[in-house]
Amino acid sequence: MTMRIREFLSQHHPFTLLTEAERHRVETSARDQSFADGSRVLIQGGAMSESLFLVASGEVRLVRDDEELQILEEGDCFGYPSIINRAEPAFDVIASGPVDVHAVPALVFRELLQNAAFGEFFLASLGERLQRLTGRGTTPLSGELTTTLGALVTRPPLSVGPEATVADAARLMRDAHTDVVLVTSDPRGIVTAHDFQVKVLAEGHGPDIPVKRVMTRPLRTMPADTPVHGALLFMLEESIHHLPVTGDDGVVGIISATDLLRHQTSSPLYLARRLEHLDDPAMLASYSADAAAMVERLFHGGLKVGQIGKVFASLNDALIRRLCRLAEQELGPPPCPYAWLVFGSEGRMEQALLTDQDNALAFAEDSPEAAAYFPKLAERVVDNLVTAGFPPCPGGCMATNWNRSLAEWHGIIDGWIRVPTPDNLMVSSIFFDFRNVAGSLDTEPLADLVASAADNDLFMAHMARVSLRFKPPLGLFQRIRTEDGKVDVKKRGIASVVAAARVYGLEAGTRARPTRERLEAAAEAGVVSGDLSSTLIETYRFLLQLRLREQLAAVADGREPENHIRLGELSSLEHRHLKDAFGAIREMQGAVTRRYRTDTLG
Repeated sequence: MTMRIREFLSQHHPFTLLTEAERHRVETSARDQSFADGSRVLIQGGAMSESLFLVASGEVRLVRDDEELQILEEGDCFGYPSIINRAEPAFDVIASGPVDVHAVPALVFRELLQNAAFGEFFLASLGERLQRLTGRGTTPLSGELTTTLGALVTRPPLSVGPEATVADAARLMRDAHTDVVLVTSDPRGIVTAHDFQVKVLAEGHGPDIPVKRVMTRPLRTMPADTPVHGALLFMLEESIHHLPVTGDDGVVGIISATDLLRHQTSSPLYLARRLEHLDDPAMLASYSADAAAMVERLFHGGLKVGQIGKVFASLNDALIRRLCRLAEQELGPPPCPYAWLVFGSEGRMEQALLTDQDNALAFAEDSPEAAAYFPKLAERVVDNLVTAGFPPCPGGCMATNWNRSLAEWHGIIDGWIRVPTPDNLMVSSIFFDFRNVAGSLDTEPLADLVASAADNDLFMAHMARVSLRFKPPLGLFQRIRTEDGKVDVKKRGIASVVAAARVYGLEAGTRARPTRERLEAAAEAGVVSGDLSSTLIETYRFLLQLRLREQLAAVADGREPENHIRLGELSSLEHRHLKDAFGAIREMQGAVTRRYRTDTLG
């Protein structure tokens, strides 16, 4: 049996984190025990556990108040919550068939907790452990992306008065080898060499024009303690290429786009600059490869998947706005205001690689002119998105099919809410993540209508049931089930968390679209417990990270990226946490069932 426990300790996380001396302490102190089918190893509310039990073979069921919570198999352990909290067990532990365990005395287990890496597994919540796991790993680029703007400032900014001429400013820039100066107006402004091209020379002005005529104000600034990745996102969203950095004494320097990332061909700002000058749809063909290279750089640079999603969504938004402008140039001015809407992962700003299109178009007036114009605009933009690498939606959820007046959209959404048929639930689940990325039409009336769905209990119950459609791939012995050695983490995990967060967010009254923000709002509103919310947030991020890593590897190998991960390629630590993550999703689905009474639906 000594050999068996040595093998156990060398193969199963977190015991692989023990030192050789600590493993020897476990081997010499543990005793082997066997339990028959149905035996209660620990009793809910009974005597405090005197051992940390390591399951050597068989399985046990964790049962609280006659409700089965979890099944533990070989490699799992139990009894530690009672030891750590010095309290009676919170559930029954019942043998399901013959079970063999290694029982490590409580005193020895408490000594092992002094090993910080080992103790983290037992003392930290699953959410905390997943957060640490997804935050591990550094590269030269990770420092580049997480460093603060203040560290990049090398000299104070140059300034000129508002009455200074363009020639004065140009000479100052030349002598200082820079392309930007501040203007000491009230409020302050900024003028760049690019402004001289488009606002002076292109407009036929001479060098004596004062800078106040061509400057941009007010300044859009960021504090010096902002990390580089935060500045990247801000500059993308604001379409700016020079960012004044502020400290205690005002502006301490100006950071340019080229300061932020050295490898320009994989920089989000470089791609955004290319989109601004896009005037030939043929130039779109490289967008997919360029975007994948950018995502890979950000991922291996240490950015979290949520941060990558926001950067990528901002870039895709810029692409759509440019394509809409190109379509308008070809078709002429639109007959009325419109809005280009995106859904799904793009609507939630959680897309990390190009996926199927999910979009629609809403316009202000139901007129013959609008009915003739907007289908043409939709066709041009959708076709150009296909060229850029966004495949058509298999279900047809695209603006070529989904272009309606605002009033029509209002009636359609109202019908989805009032009559929650399976088809209506499918499309509303997609639409309820909508975000307006182009056009001037105010779509707040549609957002108001979506928010009102929370008042319809029947609709909410049906919407909640969407999150129960697929169960986590945990088998009879709590092993992760695979198909040809692979697990579809989108279908079996990611989609369930997204769907649950959507309904939780509706009940909480938040207008936020990202899954994390919905779960945080739900916890704040008391719709879901804070512990479950934080666990789901980190579970979601962990699954997204595993999927993105596999997708980037597929792109590098010339394979088509997919939603599957290969279980055999995971480390023992990742395998352990993946199993726990699926367990958290199963717990979430139980909570959804109880809260929204989905089991009473026909």
